[in-house]
Amino acid sequence: MAILCRPAVAVPEHVITVEETLELAERIHAGHPQLPLVLRLISNTGVRKRHLIRPIGETLEHPGFEVRNRIFEEQAKQRVPEVAAQALDNAGLQADDIDLLVFVSCTGFMMPSMTSWLINSMGFRPDTRQLPIAQLGCAAGGAAINRAHDFCTAYPELNALIIACEFCSLCYQPTDHDIGSLLSNGLFGDAVAAAVVRGAGGSGVLLERNAASLIPDTCGWISYQVKATGFHFRLDKRVPTTMGPLAPALRALAEVHGWDAAALDFYIIHAGGPRILDDLSRFLGVPAEAFRFSRATLTECGNIASAVVLDALSRMFGENALSAGARGLIAGFGPGISAEMAVGSWLPEAAVPWPRAEPVAARAAGGR
Repeated sequence: MAILCRPAVAVPEHVITVEETLELAERIHAGHPQLPLVLRLISNTGVRKRHLIRPIGETLEHPGFEVRNRIFEEQAKQRVPEVAAQALDNAGLQADDIDLLVFVSCTGFMMPSMTSWLINSMGFRPDTRQLPIAQLGCAAGGAAINRAHDFCTAYPELNALIIACEFCSLCYQPTDHDIGSLLSNGLFGDAVAAAVVRGAGGSGVLLERNAASLIPDTCGWISYQVKATGFHFRLDKRVPTTMGPLAPALRALAEVHGWDAAALDFYIIHAGGPRILDDLSRFLGVPAEAFRFSRATLTECGNIASAVVLDALSRMFGENALSAGARGLIAGFGPGISAEMAVGSWLPEAAVPWPRAEPVAARAAGGR
């Protein structure tokens, strides 16, 4: 069995409120013919504040793609280890207990991957498998959980560590006046999140089944245009309508598992915006309160891309209100338009023994 343990999440120290965002938009884009529309869209995101890795003055500057990518690498190396260490501690494991590192991000690029740097810097074993995921956008949080689930199902004595590192503020483009780009300036925030998926032992969400779904002919609806200045976010106005075709995929996943998607105990959904959550609530036939963890993430952090599902999960763990066996759904949405989905049940600490992982030598002898 694969157990998704309590995530660790860290948001940067610099904060920008929605009021400050609106004031900046009015001042910087005063002559934009669709400024009233942009201001209305930002006001309707439900975001109250976001966290940034740098002060707003530095965020608004554009020193070039090369410098920005260097900032991504520097900030990732500074911020990821502490979050990863906390996630390991939450799972009762140490770095050398991890057999797979999954690192997801759509806001910076490194090669060798961040996983290689972590192996060299944090005490992970040299034979640790690496799975960096760079092009799934916001869906990568769900994909990381599902790939770790697949790995721990194939190798039930092994463990995986998931890390999501998203510095969306590095994608700010001061000269890009596209509506989608301007909206993203008031929607996306920065965060680092991590969680362990244990092959045995531990407590949290017992991952039982996962699936993926893609809406045909929507590849241009959420995308990056990669230019000399870096990543330019593009968002089609039809994106808020995508819960209509994706809701049946969520219902089908629950049904094949013998569950009713409208009658689950918890829902961890990627919070791309309030319309996404409102529509999914309606299509699945569940109350708006069912998405309270995702809404809290959106309100307090903005859309933190692949880190959303881990932050929402962390909030659910913190509430500590689920009974053993409570059933739930996890889903991340992103470019494609694609969805990565999972169903699982709640396994509290008291319900399962929490042994330390076997020594590395013993696991190696078992057929690694």
